[in-house]
Amino acid sequence: MLYDTLVTTYEKLEATTKRLEMTDILAALLKEASPDEIELVIYLTQGKIHPDWTGEPEIGMAEKMVITTIVKATGLSKSEVEALLAEKGDIGLTAEDALKGKRLGRLGGKRLSVSDVYGTLDQIAKESGKGSAGRKIDRLVRLMVNSSPLGARYLARMVVGALRLGIGDMTMLDSLALAYTGSAKNRPVLERAYNLTSDLGYVGRTLADGGLKRLENAEIIVGKPIRMMSAQRLSTSEEVIEKLGECSAEYKLDGERFQIHKKGEHVEIFSRRMENITRMYPDAVQMMIEQVKADEAIVEGEGVAVDAETGEMKPFQTLMQRRRKYGIEEMMEKLPVAVYLFECLYADGEDLTLRPYTERRRRLGEIVEETERFKLVRAKPISEASQLDDFFEEAITDGTEGLLVKSVADDSIYRAGGRSWLWVKLKASYQSKMVDPVDLVIVGAFYGRGRRAGNYGALLGAVYDPEEDTYRTICKVGTGFTDENLAKIPEMLREHQHEGKHPRVDSLMEAEVWFSPGVVMEVLGDELTLSPIHTAAYGKLRKDSGLAVRFPRFIRWRDDKSPEEATQVTEVVDMYNAQTKTV
Repeated sequence: MLYDTLVTTYEKLEATTKRLEMTDILAALLKEASPDEIELVIYLTQGKIHPDWTGEPEIGMAEKMVITTIVKATGLSKSEVEALLAEKGDIGLTAEDALKGKRLGRLGGKRLSVSDVYGTLDQIAKESGKGSAGRKIDRLVRLMVNSSPLGARYLARMVVGALRLGIGDMTMLDSLALAYTGSAKNRPVLERAYNLTSDLGYVGRTLADGGLKRLENAEIIVGKPIRMMSAQRLSTSEEVIEKLGECSAEYKLDGERFQIHKKGEHVEIFSRRMENITRMYPDAVQMMIEQVKADEAIVEGEGVAVDAETGEMKPFQTLMQRRRKYGIEEMMEKLPVAVYLFECLYADGEDLTLRPYTERRRRLGEIVEETERFKLVRAKPISEASQLDDFFEEAITDGTEGLLVKSVADDSIYRAGGRSWLWVKLKASYQSKMVDPVDLVIVGAFYGRGRRAGNYGALLGAVYDPEEDTYRTICKVGTGFTDENLAKIPEMLREHQHEGKHPRVDSLMEAEVWFSPGVVMEVLGDELTLSPIHTAAYGKLRKDSGLAVRFPRFIRWRDDKSPEEATQVTEVVDMYNAQTKTV
């Protein structure tokens, strides 16, 4: 496949915000790709070279380096390119316009293929050490000189991490199903395979090679993270028992969720966002090797920072100090991690995701030799609301966030990648009608006034709608930020800034700055109310109204959550309905 074919499709995708049109356009592209190319096309369209969880380096070129590349590729002066960038406001459009009037000829003798581009970008990503910046630039120059101006637009955006075509995972799965099976209705088969492997490229390649039947038999692969199951939420023990009946309640700890893969003495740890965080937790790796008595296993648990002297659990924000590139050994001594396990998804060839909770818990106990810092999370069988209340109080007294209550019914499987009523969070009340915080995706911002002049004064937050693969606004958040929070926000959001509203954002409000979905924050408000200006659950509870968080305030950043892990529309509808019952 020629690279020009790929970027012509990207131009068409940019020209529409309609998801069905995007699906059709992308399906047509995927049909043209050979089985050997399908993974490359998928990864490039996602704006990456490898799945996030591989730990492989991504491209990461700074805008200044791309300016130097454009200068070398076109023969224009640096001041000419910088003036063009100031006019266009977009590095991609700058590269495109510069190449239209380039003064240098082609370096190669053939038109670029998708494989050429992918291979060179992979080489750029892997460049390191002395002189690596120059080598990255030289490789990109060769690509640009041999590219069309339109190709240069997307090369420039790709290398600075700003491709952002608005293609979500579910849209990609719909397009694959349409391209290779003739109907997006077959998406559930593809979605199951994706949930077990977290690799859209693998799903596409397997489908192209073996068809739908091959994907129906998709298996867990140790080393490829399983997309994590999420819980619903309720505010009273009576509601939980009414929903689940007999159940098991587990302590809900304030840490980072780990999915740990073991194969012999090789261990990898993945975060909720499917990032490979193995190197940051060498103590957890060693405990997994020593304490899990299975040759191959995939377990889940909560990593919690503990006081090195007292063993007392520390809050989530303290644990985040372990997220670093340097000084890992030193920080491990200062802030050791304890791992509290709660799920066994795979053990020595046995897929446990489709087994009931009680079987998974039993198997977890069989393969783990517990220590003070590596143990099963405390759990208790529950049959009555009063028992749940008592255990909840114990959990709060022990310094936890509350309870995660799990169904013990025959159908209590592990729903990989799903949010299910088989798991329910029961957390401490915050002395307001809105008893639980929500995780919102930042999709826009508004400039500050007065003391906040020159900075963002409020952020536009949205919840996720998985049915439409869309983010729907629910509130503007302007309180709860410390001066330190406010100072870091522009830099943190810069890479996500988007020209105009992102195609996957549904908003009736006009933000002063728009962002592609990327950063998640935890927010608490006084209550949920109906609102004509926000689009979360719009028209579901009242015509021409959505839901809004009243008096929202920022609690903390959720670096451990991806946008798709944010609170969903159905959750806030349930929260609103539960809230109105108690008024």
